[in-house]
Amino acid sequence: MARTEKPAPAPPSTACPTCKGSGEVARTVRVGRKHRVVGQQSGLCLTCLGSGEAPVE
Repeated sequence: MARTEKPAPAPPSTACPTCKGSGEVARTVRVGRKHRVVGQQSGLCLTCLGSGEAPVE
């Protein structure tokens, strides 16, 4: 009797918890001497460095 192999389980989700896998986070834009907030722009996620995958510990 031939032995059948079971398929390997899918790897766990490795999405970065900070950016949710997008690689970008919202950054507040401040201008002027009093650092007035004028809006937000997208910035590189420093946790995963823009890859969208959680870093291996």
